[in-house]
Amino acid sequence: MFVVCVTVHVKPGAEARFLEATRANHDGTRAEPGNVRFDVLQHVDTASQFFLYEVYRSPEAFSAHQKTPHYLAWREAVAELMEKPRQGVKHVSVFPSDADF
Repeated sequence: MFVVCVTVHVKPGAEARFLEATRANHDGTRAEPGNVRFDVLQHVDTASQFFLYEVYRSPEAFSAHQKTPHYLAWREAVAELMEKPRQGVKHVSVFPSDADF
């Protein structure tokens, strides 16, 4: 599995708008055949900090995701809400292994 972990810092007060845009992206992403998981987490102490945990069947599935209308709409909608650029870190899953799916 191909995992992307994205840390997002939005401007204080923009949390609800960020979540609204992210919900639409989440729903669209979960319908993609190459997506396994898409978790949206909000920091307990800093409400304007979010963490997106995305799991895809392959790097190609993630690349396809980045070309979808829902992702492109999300990227545009949240650009002005960012306090600083989001940081995405890519991983491969060790446990569970691809054979477990």
